Amino acid sequence: MDPTSADPDRRTSVDPDEIARFAALAEAWWDSDGKFRALHRFNPPRLAYIRDRLCRHFGRGEAGFRPFDGLAILDIGCGGGLVAEPMARLGASVTGIDATARNIGVARAHAEAAGLAIDYRHAAAEDLVAEGRRYDVVLTLEVVEHVAEVGPFLADCARLVAPGGALVCATLNRTARAFALAIVGAEYVLGWLPRGTHDWRKFVRPSELVGALRPHGITVVDLAGMIYDPLDRSWRIGRDLAVNYLAFGAKAGGVTVR
Repeated sequence: MDPTSADPDRRTSVDPDEIARFAALAEAWWDSDGKFRALHRFNPPRLAYIRDRLCRHFGRGEAGFRPFDGLAILDIGCGGGLVAEPMARLGASVTGIDATARNIGVARAHAEAAGLAIDYRHAAAEDLVAEGRRYDVVLTLEVVEHVAEVGPFLADCARLVAPGGALVCATLNRTARAFALAIVGAEYVLGWLPRGTHDWRKFVRPSELVGALRPHGITVVDLAGMIYDPLDRSWRIGRDLAVNYLAFGAKAGGVTVR
């Protein structure tokens, strides 16, 4: 089903304005000096956090070449595949979904050129919930602040996590500093992102994220900040959650995949 279809009886997490905005940028996903250069810059520490936390959660050795062998990972809002591809290289069976059809086309073409088997689908989270899908790991990175309704979207993310599995969210905190840095600074002063990429009113406080996931069986066990160092123009993981942050949640029950 097309996640952007206008069915009045169908609840959807898709915001048409957000889809149109990202569709216009689709061809730029893999240009490290283009419209998504900020994403390319902070992707390495973000990927390292995901790798380390998942290895710890599933009891995997971090030194292994393919520590995610046997894990089924869903990347919600996968864009051009900047996270899905590294997850596949680490051994996971990866499904990537995006509500923007052009993003899926770019992601498929890039994965095929790289020789990676990734199941990319033009779909929204609620479509997979309706199919009864479950995954060992669900990733939703820099997506929460772009959906139509945060609560129902996070509920769907939680439903897609298998018992014993994990959910990783990355988003922006609704603080004055986030407005100053992520919108005024990143979009209007430095030009890291196209103007209008973010709406501060849609940013989500960590307490709101934790509270929205708890009723659906996800316990957030770690919160970490993505911190920018202007001196060497690099990103690192820290404990300052005031702007960009990551949340690692676990679902109880089931048999942990080894």
